[in-house]
Amino acid sequence: MTKRPVLDFWYEFASTYSCLTALRIEAAAEAAEVELRWRPFLLAPIFAAQGWTSSPFNLYPNKGRYMWRDVTRRAGRAGLTIVRPEIFPQNSLIAARLALAGREAGWMPGFSKALFRSQFCEGRNIAEEAVLTAALREAGADASAAFPLSRSEEVKGRLKAETELAKSLGIFGAPTFVTGDGELFWGDDRLEEALDWARDGR
Repeated sequence: MTKRPVLDFWYEFASTYSCLTALRIEAAAEAAEVELRWRPFLLAPIFAAQGWTSSPFNLYPNKGRYMWRDVTRRAGRAGLTIVRPEIFPQNSLIAARLALAGREAGWMPGFSKALFRSQFCEGRNIAEEAVLTAALREAGADASAAFPLSRSEEVKGRLKAETELAKSLGIFGAPTFVTGDGELFWGDDRLEEALDWARDGR
């Protein structure tokens, strides 16, 4: 059996466009015969290194207004309804740690999709334990085991290492896709191009 090419999907839980990608990437990757690696990370340290104290969509109001309209349009084409959370961007630290705690167990993708839907399709706060717990249950994870694991030094270190790796790869936003040969693509609208490159090298 021929080994499939791999595409790394770097995403931030507070990112609207990461949500759009997360809810469609599995079907697109399967159709392209490309294997996915889900890579949650934190954008805040990367933004801070650029002197930003918040999302650029908050810092630049015109850009923010456009983003929410654009996300709404793109979601509508996919049959989704976007709800703007009361807090944006949300604190995604615990969410990212929980996702990485489920990497080996295999529930990371299911948890990630459930949490994105909670945040951007239902307007819930992903920093709340009840919201996180519901997403874990939807993914088939044991919340009583997942939370303690997410607080372990191993998982905390894993998230720091992933964020540093993202920074070293030149990642500056989310979602970002990185192919096996190191080609970088940024944005939900670059998903298909990234999959083609991962598969064909061009």
